[in-house]
Amino acid sequence: MIVWSFIEPRILVTDTEIAKIPNLPTAWQNQQVGQISDFQIGLWGDNRGTARRSVARLVEARPAVVLITGDFIYHPGSNLQEDIETAVAIVRPLVEAEIPTYAVLGNHDYRMKSQSASPDVESADRLKTALNSIGVEVLENEVVRLKLHDRNDSLKSEYLNLVGIGSLWANRDRVRQALRNLPTSEPRIVMMHNPDSFEKFPAESAPFAVAGHTHGGQVRVPGTPHLSWLKLARQDKVHADGWAKNYGRSGNHLYVNSGIGMSIVPIRLFCPPKLTLFTLKKS
Repeated sequence: MIVWSFIEPRILVTDTEIAKIPNLPTAWQNQQVGQISDFQIGLWGDNRGTARRSVARLVEARPAVVLITGDFIYHPGSNLQEDIETAVAIVRPLVEAEIPTYAVLGNHDYRMKSQSASPDVESADRLKTALNSIGVEVLENEVVRLKLHDRNDSLKSEYLNLVGIGSLWANRDRVRQALRNLPTSEPRIVMMHNPDSFEKFPAESAPFAVAGHTHGGQVRVPGTPHLSWLKLARQDKVHADGWAKNYGRSGNHLYVNSGIGMSIVPIRLFCPPKLTLFTLKKS
């Protein structure tokens, strides 16, 4: 079992899901959205090879948009620039394939090992600048409009909003700020790093939201997917993987991706790395 825990991080799972969005434009019906999360580049024995394969699979699948929900790097020291360059190189094929790619930053991108740590804003800004420079747009409490191209490469007029929320541990998740100019009737996808930010969304404001951060618990008990290392280490309720049931306010739905990388030690057990492909449907 110990040996397998070092092998399992190299076994990439693709999860396919249906995501329902009120007032979804006709052009977006049945379009796919990809999500990957938590590379944790810089952890000893990190999972950068699987991260590269997750990107290759997304390039092959060619979804309409890809969302990356934070923690590109892991507690960098003097090797910060090297880790940033590695993370950028991993996601670059998405941009080269002309797949619109958006990201938010996580706590590790701010060098935060715990919620009580002080965020390293300079390090996070360096990562953000590097990602933006290759065409991966990093969002922080803001909304962008996503549009599709038809087969003749002309832009379709129907759009879908994407709401990106800042890091909770860095005290930068400003939900009200992000939503202030977005009418409730406007269709949207919401992305954040930490699932706990989801509790801040008013009713009917996040019908389809995605997060990462949890690594799915990283080490699970066989046959009991909700009993994990993460659950045992924390006293509060943990939403670690998949659709979070009975969580958030009315009309809001959150999917938590268990991510690619790892924390503390480079192992996964009964919790393989994952990428998710959502097919959009009008609710």
